[in-house]
Amino acid sequence: MQNFAPIALFVYNRPLHTERTLKFLRQNELAPESRLFIFSDGPGSPADEAAVGEVRALIRALRDSTDFRSVELIERSQNMGLAASIISGVTRLVKDYKQVIVLEDDLITSPYTLTYFNEALERYRQQEQVMHIGAYMYPLKDRELPETFFYRAATSWGWATWERAWNHFEPDIDQLISQFDARKKHEFSIEGTMNFWKQMTGFKNGKNNSWAIRWYASIFLRQGLTLNPSQSLVNNIGHDGSGTHSGISDIYNVIIHPKRISQFPDTLAENPQAYAAIKSFLAGRKGNLWERIRRYILQRLKS
Repeated sequence: MQNFAPIALFVYNRPLHTERTLKFLRQNELAPESRLFIFSDGPGSPADEAAVGEVRALIRALRDSTDFRSVELIERSQNMGLAASIISGVTRLVKDYKQVIVLEDDLITSPYTLTYFNEALERYRQQEQVMHIGAYMYPLKDRELPETFFYRAATSWGWATWERAWNHFEPDIDQLISQFDARKKHEFSIEGTMNFWKQMTGFKNGKNNSWAIRWYASIFLRQGLTLNPSQSLVNNIGHDGSGTHSGISDIYNVIIHPKRISQFPDTLAENPQAYAAIKSFLAGRKGNLWERIRRYILQRLKS
């Protein structure tokens, strides 16, 4: 019998988003077989106390739920911030269970997302080069891609990993930056089409507090691989301005793939066709000048 991975769900102050995330998570075919751990961060200011309280009332109602194998609530008395909360929660669960599935409170899933994660975790458990399993994928135009493929970058909207990979997570930004030369920076940034290196320097300069960019850098520097679906198994509903690190944007909006994943790559190497499709999407994702101006105006009107 397969030992299904525990789910770490990180929540904060968005009760409506959390409720939708849980609604879709319950509909996963492996939900009844999965242990759910909900990490609720403490309010960062008095203004957040009421919303955090609403979220906690919502998740406390799950304690006796039969939708999951078990439910454990971890309510932080202090505000840790998303990065510290995720690092702490993931570290705890991989130590106890050797693997983990990670979700946040603004992700809706396919009924087969947990199935995909667990099958991939089992399939690549002993493959040291495979370090991360992502469930989100950009809305790519190439319809000839295989169902799943290996790629270099790690997506953070729904993912899974093993203790053996997480042990290589390097939180020290200076240690990470010191290992990059010009060639690595270029490759890390998907040939300049994505601002990954800017996120690294931004973290060093205190402009962001991203755990995800440090995790990707840790994988990249070990020449690790990430597994990804060609059609997304999650969608982020947090790009409405409500999230700590999200803006109002539909660039990354996707239609969730409704079918079970049945094909996984045997060759442990980045898929060049998928890389080209992702690079093309990233290079053109913001559109022409008029489309950028229009998006900026709409964002200003909604803010």
